[in-house]
Amino acid sequence: MQHIDPSKNKTEKSKIPYYSIFGVIFLVFLFVFLWKPLNSARVAYIPLNKTMEKQGKEAKLPAVIGNASVEIIQDQPNLTDAESIDQPIPEDEVVKDELDEAFESKDSGPTYYTIAKGDTLTGILSQAGVNRNDVYQLTKQFKQLANLRVGQQISWVVDENKSLQVFNWYISARDTMVYQREGDAFAQYTEKREGNWQAFTISGQIDNNFIAEARNSGLTLNEILSITKILQWQLDFRRLKKGDRFTVSLLREMIGSRHSTSRILGVRIQNNRRDYYAILADDGNYYDVNGMGLARSFLRYPLAKQAKISSSFNPRRLHPVTGRIAPHNGVDFAVSRGTPVLATGDGEVVIAKSSGSAGNFITIRHGRQYTTRYMHLDKILVRQGQRVRKGDLIGLSGNTGRSTGPHLHYELRIDNKPVNPMTSSLPQAEGLTGKSKSAYLELVKGIKPILAFPSEIKAPIVNNQSNNTLSAD
Repeated sequence: MQHIDPSKNKTEKSKIPYYSIFGVIFLVFLFVFLWKPLNSARVAYIPLNKTMEKQGKEAKLPAVIGNASVEIIQDQPNLTDAESIDQPIPEDEVVKDELDEAFESKDSGPTYYTIAKGDTLTGILSQAGVNRNDVYQLTKQFKQLANLRVGQQISWVVDENKSLQVFNWYISARDTMVYQREGDAFAQYTEKREGNWQAFTISGQIDNNFIAEARNSGLTLNEILSITKILQWQLDFRRLKKGDRFTVSLLREMIGSRHSTSRILGVRIQNNRRDYYAILADDGNYYDVNGMGLARSFLRYPLAKQAKISSSFNPRRLHPVTGRIAPHNGVDFAVSRGTPVLATGDGEVVIAKSSGSAGNFITIRHGRQYTTRYMHLDKILVRQGQRVRKGDLIGLSGNTGRSTGPHLHYELRIDNKPVNPMTSSLPQAEGLTGKSKSAYLELVKGIKPILAFPSEIKAPIVNNQSNNTLSAD
């Protein structure tokens, strides 16, 4: 009778699972090793043309490639390093209207800005798309630029590459500090102005569109664009119709018969017999007649709670799918499929569809300056033309389009320029309180009569018996 050693048998049986595990690992390694060639440089990527599509497998390859491996793939997009491929196709971009074209047409001239509470020069110029290195160089050279005061005006000029050429700081009605590019640095000059600030009131009535009627009434393009920014949350200027009216009170710096800069003091626009006011306060911001802020606040995150950022805003990102340098114009949140996606601000859905590498995506327009994009969605829960409020559910995150896994790609654009949504300054809906509000309400009493429409200004009534002239309002 054969003697069986129990301990030896037990040892042999215990080795069987280890052999199996090693075998599986070896097969996986072998599969991966053989799936792609060792030398990727010897792979020829040959576009699949129409002739090959018709002839099928028997078609001859359109190139002689020696002993190299052959992999036939679909035509790849011809992208430059400056193009982002994590985007909708060009045909699905937001359709521009006359106001968008007006904003773009002013790029060749100076851009004017009035300093408001909480502004920093770096933030203002960066959000305007000015070259970051130029902004850093300017603020590093001239520390006094940190002393910009609320209500002061600045302007700047950039070239076609967004490089800063001239920066003007209007310290007072007479004195301007000019920072002129000279090589890789900036030189500072003091400019004394001889102009006088004069008050103007300009009124008009809509017959065609706001831009055309405003220009016919005597407003400049920069003044018109300033007005659209001031009231962008209250009004959709595209929907102003025939018979609507506007009145603008402003100061212009006159040099002879010409003027270079201006400041909007108050605006009144009547749409469907409803009045919209914007009046400049001492803090450099605009408020309605009750001292309430005109801006609409934004959520920082398009999600109910914060999530891990898997890919940050990066204009020089190496794309994980293609391996090419392409801008990452937004932020990727690592969330599972089906996570609720929220609108970050009040606005109108201008795109809700599937397109290109963006997959299912939504674009929302907030006022005139701001747009947000939400990409790679599993489901779209809104429709084009729909009005949404901050925090509304608009979709569910997913993995559609060109994507390496479930996530949400979120973008914020200001004046159609992508900015970092995690660090950019966002508008805040703040109102005046206390003494500031009391002082503002006194200001409103003085400017409201100036913003009266011509038909509301009654001629003086003359009492023939007493010969007194009375003004009736």
